[in-house]
Amino acid sequence: MDKQQTYDYLANHKINYETTEHEAVFNMDELGRVGVPYPGRDAKNLFVRDDKKQNYYMVTVKGAKRVDLKQFKKDHGTRHLSFASADDLQDKLHLFPGAVTPLGLLSDETKKIQLFLDEDFEKDGGIIGVHPCDNTATIWLQTADLIKLIEEHGNSVTVIKV
Repeated sequence: MDKQQTYDYLANHKINYETTEHEAVFNMDELGRVGVPYPGRDAKNLFVRDDKKQNYYMVTVKGAKRVDLKQFKKDHGTRHLSFASADDLQDKLHLFPGAVTPLGLLSDETKKIQLFLDEDFEKDGGIIGVHPCDNTATIWLQTADLIKLIEEHGNSVTVIKV
């Protein structure tokens, strides 16, 4: 899905959201310079794979947090993890680096990519900021709505402590 298709998808599923249009950003530092209406509610998204390229995961955490992939492996019983390539990202989710978003899972035809979502997004009003499959905007929606959309699509969502 592209940005407009994402907006249309959300509207068709009656999901309330706000949009912040901004210059293209490719990392959390750049997003921090843009100025967003919900500081600290923006998501950092890691697209990772196991060492056999059999299992892919999206790990979504609050922007200031770091993810230790070795600890993640231990906590969730995965094989050794590393970042997926730009080619994997394009092939599996039709996204490009800098535009990684849980909403990209709606393009996962296999429905096998698992989302691991930071439990902190469920607190303090439950707002999460994610890209709409394009890094020139951030949409703000309820975490519960994001989880519902992804699970209805057929991908699993696991809320985790990071």
